[in-house]
Amino acid sequence: MKILVVGASQGTGALCVKSALAKGHTVSAFSRTPSKLDLTHPALTKVAGDFHDAASVRSAVAGHDAVIISASPTSLGTIKEKPDYFSRGTRYCIDAMKEHGVKRLVVLTAHGVGDSEPVASWFQRTFLIGGLLEGFFRDHDVQERMTRESGLEFVIARPTRLTNGKANGKYVRTADVVSVPGSISRADVADFMVEACESPTWVGKSVHLGG
Repeated sequence: MKILVVGASQGTGALCVKSALAKGHTVSAFSRTPSKLDLTHPALTKVAGDFHDAASVRSAVAGHDAVIISASPTSLGTIKEKPDYFSRGTRYCIDAMKEHGVKRLVVLTAHGVGDSEPVASWFQRTFLIGGLLEGFFRDHDVQERMTRESGLEFVIARPTRLTNGKANGKYVRTADVVSVPGSISRADVADFMVEACESPTWVGKSVHLGG
């Protein structure tokens, strides 16, 4: 497959690039500073662009089979400056995918978004969803809603707290709205997101990840 990873220079996005390449896909790594991605590969193209610029996104999406959205602010203050950080860029991606006939969309949000809030931990509900990260979760709600209404073959990935551990491949993945282990490595989340590009198993579902 030809996979576009949006937000590819660091974190989960960078690991999505590595996972996709390891599985034999051709990958375009899209970010404002793709040079930060310390990786070279014959099947990798680094694309400089802005998640919040419609023309930039439209140009990047063309010619791909699937799009992974893993873009995330680098600071807590960003969501105050751009309260629609996730949803605005996602809207541009959805519009571009429809224009270019790209069907599969995999979006990274978080456990505790939308209908999963009741099964989030007490700490997460009290101090994150209703506190420090309230703006992030509010816009993730909007992002998920437009993803579900897009008409695309979408998969929403909802991981619990992200860690920098290695992939172990033994994580929990379920579309049921239930509690899952309270943390998961970014590497395992990346593994799932690439799998979601390849497989029909999770299409049309919000998938909770932990482990």
